[in-house]
Amino acid sequence: MTMNILKTEQKRFLSLLEIVRREGELLLKTDARLFKANLNAAWVERLENDEDLAERLDAFVSRFGRMQDTLGDKLIPSLLRSLAEKPGSVLDNLNRAEKLGLLTSVVEWLDVRNLRNKLVHEYMADAEEFAIALNQAHVAVTLLVANYNTINLFAHSRISAPVWPNLLPVSN
Repeated sequence: MTMNILKTEQKRFLSLLEIVRREGELLLKTDARLFKANLNAAWVERLENDEDLAERLDAFVSRFGRMQDTLGDKLIPSLLRSLAEKPGSVLDNLNRAEKLGLLTSVVEWLDVRNLRNKLVHEYMADAEEFAIALNQAHVAVTLLVANYNTINLFAHSRISAPVWPNLLPVSN
């Protein structure tokens, strides 16, 4: 890989890192607002009659999915390219990220991805199950933020950039 291509990949990575940071900030804000209440089956059933609450939930689900997608499908492959490595399949990239110490567990990451799919595709089919999934996603927000911060710190040690690291708060 030539130096120009490597520099271009690093710029793309830094741009994606900033996008994920902004996604994380928005997710943390929505998470804090949404989980002020106890989310259970009764809460889920109220959504039909509470437009504001339903919109807040939609924002959370969307932001959760977006951050998870951007981290796994874009940021990690971009980081690998910026390190002059060839990205592979999603699973290969996650395994490499785990080996680099960027993810605590590929299995845990895949669980979060499955949770994201459950939130999007099984949206409120069963109020109790959906409430459980929402509460699991609330816990997983901390994992997404921690993964972002770990990737940010790792990259900071390898790529020179004007302002870094710009970390997200781990607890919300």
